[in-house]
Amino acid sequence: TNSHISADIATVVGEERPKWNNKAEYLLTCIGFAVGVGNVWRFPYLCQIYGGGAFLIPYLIALVFQGLPLLYLELAIGQRLRMGSIGVWNSISPYLGGVGVASMVVSFCVSLFYNTIVAWVLWYLFNSFQEPLPWSQCPLNHNNKGYVEECVESTPVNYFWYRQTLNITPNMETSGSLQWWMVVSLATAWSILYICFIRGIETIGKAVYVTATFPYLVLTIFLVRALTLPGSSEGLMYLFTPDWEILKDPQVWLDAATQIFFSLSVAFGGLISFSSYNSQKNDCERDAVLVGVINSATSIYASIPIFAILGFKAHTNYVTCLNGNILALTNEFDISDMNITVENYVQWFDSLNGTQPSRVSDLNLKTCDLQTFLDQSASGTGLAFIVFTEAVILMPGSQVWAVLFFIMLFSLGLSSMFGNLEGVLTPLHDLKLVPKWMPNELFTAIICLVSFLVALIFTMGSGNYWLEVFNSYVGSVPFLIIAFFEIIAVAYIYGIGRFSDDLEFMTGRRPNIFWKVCWLVISPLMLFVVLVAYVVVQAQTHPTYPAWNPDYVNFPETEVLQYPDWVFAICVLLSSVPVISIPLVAIYRLICCMSGRHSNDSLHNDLNPYANAGYVVES
Repeated sequence: TNSHISADIATVVGEERPKWNNKAEYLLTCIGFAVGVGNVWRFPYLCQIYGGGAFLIPYLIALVFQGLPLLYLELAIGQRLRMGSIGVWNSISPYLGGVGVASMVVSFCVSLFYNTIVAWVLWYLFNSFQEPLPWSQCPLNHNNKGYVEECVESTPVNYFWYRQTLNITPNMETSGSLQWWMVVSLATAWSILYICFIRGIETIGKAVYVTATFPYLVLTIFLVRALTLPGSSEGLMYLFTPDWEILKDPQVWLDAATQIFFSLSVAFGGLISFSSYNSQKNDCERDAVLVGVINSATSIYASIPIFAILGFKAHTNYVTCLNGNILALTNEFDISDMNITVENYVQWFDSLNGTQPSRVSDLNLKTCDLQTFLDQSASGTGLAFIVFTEAVILMPGSQVWAVLFFIMLFSLGLSSMFGNLEGVLTPLHDLKLVPKWMPNELFTAIICLVSFLVALIFTMGSGNYWLEVFNSYVGSVPFLIIAFFEIIAVAYIYGIGRFSDDLEFMTGRRPNIFWKVCWLVISPLMLFVVLVAYVVVQAQTHPTYPAWNPDYVNFPETEVLQYPDWVFAICVLLSSVPVISIPLVAIYRLICCMSGRHSNDSLHNDLNPYANAGYVVES
């Protein structure tokens, strides 16, 4: 009977469910959703702060034992039940209705900051049409006698990012005013997203032909150019040389696990919605492996040009630093020019320091260490905006490169936003929260407008700090919790036997032992361990953030500040509020059940028009 129930649900929903035009549109949409700006700026950034190549080990382990099983599970359950996230979890058990709501809230929170990154990309894109590029040189100061001091002390690229784009405040407590150019960029980003979304998957299916494929072309062009830069080999050595000690830090494993969620976009609900537009007889196992492998390969592929350019940037800074010291030594000891070179500097320094240590120490020479320059090259979201923009300046025809690069980032961000917004809209339709008289276009417009208004906090002077908070806290714990409940729901409540029957019906073969062991034991166990470890680690430390403060002693280095207590409270809320619906819905259903206010069937049918009692109790 169970298979009949599934089929009945499918027919009920099938009448009003749109369909993909072809398999390519579906796969490109999933890949476009999975491959996002994060592959360019979050993955290389995590590699950088977590000991280069060593990060690949927890990342690949998390991919094989957590990412792929979850991805397969979501694509399969969406395709089988043909509903969005709330409908799916509701029909498996009414007590799990909160899982879909949690997915929806997380999707909404992520959309807020993700589209702000798209807005930054647009701002850089608008500025890329200038000659010369505005981040290639320092602006003049107000009396036109020299350059702006903050810019001279740091670099034109840093100045353009921190001052002319973000107009950043020296700390989180100082919120600053709304920056009008950022408000305009943000409004543009939401408007473009709305236009692509007007006709649902009809228009999205066409857009992904460009947005999902164009980035690969640009990455390849950048790769070829980056490998010809001096110092690129040092950067790649830094990427591939592992620092094994760092694997003892649970934070690394946590970030590897959450990067897989963030990157594959599981637990958002968007993938469930996309796969629900498939025909029932579709090989979702192949789709899952394909999307998962392409996504991780893209992350690694994208890190190569980024690290080659990091190496080039570090090499340039290192040579500049040494040349300053060489000049000081040459002048102090009357050595003829060109005698001391970058290559033989260490021998000269050692011999001079051995014979006349006092004169050498009086010079206050800088400490030049290539490794230090590699370590401090870039942080967080600034990675793409600082490192890549610097690389672009050095290329002939820099406007063309800048425009190409930012269109690439824009298409990456836009195709990921399709999935984020789908993860908000479909569940709202599932919940029947849209009034009958309201056309879809108007409803989508309202959601986009509300999102835009809330996201205005990211356009203030302290917006970048808040974006980091959202990125770190909404993008970690909630995913782990949602994914944990999803796996438990399918493996233990829906039943692995029945799920295997469904998979056989759809793909023509039963899942092998690897998938079953992952769903039943490994994935839930890994998720649980990572979650507990994370909460323990977070409880012990007071989190810090890097602040850009021109009055800081070691400027242009960022000043590391502690989060104020009230911000820390918000961090805790951002980690817990999105998933609070899971226990709330379960408790509400339990009370309804016990008080007998509704019979089981009417409760079901109120909240979920496609539910069927056959799903509640496993036979």
